[in-house]
Amino acid sequence: MSKKRILVVDDSFIMRTIIKDIVDSDEDLEVVGFAENGKVGLQRVRELKPDAILLDLEMPEMSGIDMLKRLALIGKTIVIVVSSVGQTGSPQALESRRLGAIDVIAKPSGAMSLDLQAKKGHEIVQALRRALALDASEPA
Repeated sequence: MSKKRILVVDDSFIMRTIIKDIVDSDEDLEVVGFAENGKVGLQRVRELKPDAILLDLEMPEMSGIDMLKRLALIGKTIVIVVSSVGQTGSPQALESRRLGAIDVIAKPSGAMSLDLQAKKGHEIVQALRRALALDASEPA
């Protein structure tokens, strides 16, 4: 089986690197591209046709919310939000889900969550596996 292709959209180079390490820890997943904001993210979606997107919400030029709105016009894309404003019940989390995000995972320590892998790495991988139906034993 070929690996599932993941696009990482986050304005922080450090966070993109940490998220890439999290995704690469799963043998069925691979990061195929990065974008530093929603505008570049939309271009990468057209170019790379990823199986799923890990999306930050707070970014310059085009936010994750604005990218979600435009993605809805392109077609069905699996999006998991990973954001410092993604706490359960927050207005941004609710809006993300309304716009089609499959899951919303809060960064544990704000925008620069250097502890993301330790605190949320497993949760991110599991959310991707569920959304991409990689675990036959678990419902997708």
